[in-house]
Amino acid sequence: QVQLVESGGGLVQAGGSLRLSCAASGRVFKPYAMGWFRQAPGKEREFVAAINWSGDNTLYADSVKGRFTISRDNAKNTLYLQMNSLKPEDTAGYYCAQARVQYKSGSRLRDEYAYWGQGTQVTVSS
Repeated sequence: QVQLVESGGGLVQAGGSLRLSCAASGRVFKPYAMGWFRQAPGKEREFVAAINWSGDNTLYADSVKGRFTISRDNAKNTLYLQMNSLKPEDTAGYYCAQARVQYKSGSRLRDEYAYWGQGTQVTVSS
């Protein structure tokens, strides 16, 4: 059974930084692309960032490009999201996800992901 557990969320002032982690277990981590999505109250879950299986290809939503950095440590089965220059509009639950198919690039599409974590809340105050 695949398990994805996010951590690192919290309350931060605008302009601050947070680093989210996603620990994966239950199936081999390395061959699968990973993604981060977020969902604010009353809104649909939206794409934030994705990374391919080897970590050398990344994809970002325009709203976070230049502020957020996705990375992975395959030896530790862990995905990261470094979030800098946070804005109140970044407030949301953040979810990591693991791709359905091995050895593909990261995707913006939710349907490309088979497994999801429970989420970690990020709140940015103005």
